[in-house]
Amino acid sequence: MKYSSRFTIAVVLTMLFASVTAFSQAKPREERLLNGLKLLMWRDSSATDATVRIRIHSGAAFDPQGKEGVMRLLADNIFPTEATREFFSEELGGDLTVTTNYDYIEINARGRSDALLTMIETLSAAVANPTIDKPTTAKLKENLAKTAKDFENDPSYVASLAANKRLFGTFPYGRPMYGSSESIAKIDFADLIDAKLKFLTADNATVAVSGNFDPSFAYKAVRRLFGAWLKSDRRVPSTFRQPDDPPAGMLTLPSPVSDKSAIRFAARGVSRADSNFAVSKVYAALLEARMRARVPSMFAENVVVRSVEHTLPGVFTIGFTASKNDIGNGNGKIEANELVAKALTDPITEAEFNTAKAAIVADWAKVNTVTHYLDADTFKLADAASQPRLAEAVTIESVRAFADRIAKAPKAVVLVNTPN
Repeated sequence: MKYSSRFTIAVVLTMLFASVTAFSQAKPREERLLNGLKLLMWRDSSATDATVRIRIHSGAAFDPQGKEGVMRLLADNIFPTEATREFFSEELGGDLTVTTNYDYIEINARGRSDALLTMIETLSAAVANPTIDKPTTAKLKENLAKTAKDFENDPSYVASLAANKRLFGTFPYGRPMYGSSESIAKIDFADLIDAKLKFLTADNATVAVSGNFDPSFAYKAVRRLFGAWLKSDRRVPSTFRQPDDPPAGMLTLPSPVSDKSAIRFAARGVSRADSNFAVSKVYAALLEARMRARVPSMFAENVVVRSVEHTLPGVFTIGFTASKNDIGNGNGKIEANELVAKALTDPITEAEFNTAKAAIVADWAKVNTVTHYLDADTFKLADAASQPRLAEAVTIESVRAFADRIAKAPKAVVLVNTPN
């Protein structure tokens, strides 16, 4: 018996939705300490380990202008050496990572279930009262400057950053998330202390514990070890003056790599809390597949379409990378302007929509429930429990409306290419 493509996709989606585990559907036990720290706990008796995630609900968007990189350095300073990471790996049978983006800093620690108290002790000492001094700051600045330099030697990064800057101006998302060689050099250890006092506070954080553990024991441990973590005495609002529309026309920049080019088309996207968040993801997947099918096969994997969300409206980006003179209007094998303009305005078919939606639903199903709840706190989402089914509700009409919005939106266009 043969099935229509629409029926087949519907079956796949139903199976994906049905595969959500009881753990992922469960609501956590929630507690709040007197200092404002929020604690979420999920017990899974079948697990062999425990995970502690600490989300600080402020990120690089709060870097002082001209000193971009402060929040990344603050995050790096929580565990400034490899010793603690090695301790988690060798002694606790787990791992430790710290991530930073525009919206938050997150510490993710995993270890054996019987080592939960040790994990909480180690994390509380580092997070609640990190030591910030001149020698450590100097070393961290040196390491971050090397990372920034590596980014600045990548044509794709140069094109993306230039497009964001052209799109957002001095608005935080138009500035480098991890800083630049110049901005990092201007940062002093006193800037990190100021950021610590403003943002690294109990009432600006959520602790999430999951795995095989006793919730009552974990609550007592967190209350005792994190209870002395100070609250903020001043709240910094996440509001900024909205940027003007980007300048018209294409900005051309020299490539840091002589035989590599990159082009970016960027329009303002949606916030994480926007009702069109899942819609934007489906449309990005649809547009990427459409454009990859329309370029020469040798370039298909170098076409990228992304909808990147933030606390405030993010960016919808279309990009290519290729060899020198392969991209650009009238410049080579890919007529980028014409290709993008047509891809943005061609009608969306049901087949395109169904394929893109199925892909996003599959990806979204992999998102950990803990992440949904942490995101709810960071991005002020109304209902964390409803987040796993966001992609299911996307309709072709909503995607068509969003596509029309992106097609009409002012765009920042940047070409990074080495002149002949």
